[in-house]
Amino acid sequence: MPLPAHPVWRSGLFVPVNVERFLAKASSRGADVIQLDLEDSIAPADKAAARKALPAAVERIRREGVSDILVRINQPLELAVRDLEAAVLPGVDGLMITKAQGPDHLRLLDELVSRLEAQRGLPDRAIRFMVLIEGPGPLANAQEIARATPRNLGLSLGAEDYATEMGGEPTAETLLLPKQQVLQAARTHGLMPMGTIGTVADYSDLVEYGRIVRLSASYGFVGASAIHPAQVPVLNAGFSPSPEAVARAEKIVTLDKEAAAANRGSWSLDGKMIDIPIVQRAEALLARARAIADRAKRAG
Repeated sequence: MPLPAHPVWRSGLFVPVNVERFLAKASSRGADVIQLDLEDSIAPADKAAARKALPAAVERIRREGVSDILVRINQPLELAVRDLEAAVLPGVDGLMITKAQGPDHLRLLDELVSRLEAQRGLPDRAIRFMVLIEGPGPLANAQEIARATPRNLGLSLGAEDYATEMGGEPTAETLLLPKQQVLQAARTHGLMPMGTIGTVADYSDLVEYGRIVRLSASYGFVGASAIHPAQVPVLNAGFSPSPEAVARAEKIVTLDKEAAAANRGSWSLDGKMIDIPIVQRAEALLARARAIADRAKRAG
């Protein structure tokens, strides 16, 4: 069956599924996707209770707002299986697959989800995968991981865990190469590249954070996770085309049509040559701006 077009997920807000004060405000934060967490923010002794709380949390977010819903599951496999049994539900758009080990790991999870969808009367592949690569071994297999299953929707680097595995610090400099490798794997296989050049852990300087988000968008990333609600508007703005960029893209597309009518393949604007790749980027920017506007209308 054909899979739907990519959603607009500029911002994904992590929300521990068992903390009422966070759940109560989740739908009002403006995040494109709520990432209900069964993993790092849940203590080991509380994971069973968190799974039991998940259906009510999903129903509540669907009732209160328009955010999409991801559920972040655990690794190792014995925990992941229990999480899948709790998370394959109506209203869940996808699963955040943590610490992806390789293509076989994803294909196994795909099979388990397919069985649960069939048992519960959900459409085939209704639930997609947002895949996190969090170690150097899996990073070496990023291309194979990206194409492992049609469920894959997005790919990201788990910066903190990756840096720990490398024995380093999650700075922009140390993460630049692995982030680019994930970006390239995602783009090669038609997935959404998610993340920022850096880490989500420090949200104290939102001005600097905004600069990092805009830089990340210029690399080709389309959204990132937030661990604090204050990051959400920064992500939404930084991963949206600016009005100036939209106006220039519209001008490029219009002038290109005029040039094509005059049998000119390239032309200049403001002293710069405009040819096919630049026109294609302008068209892609306008398509994204329309998708973001459509999402805003639905949120209305």
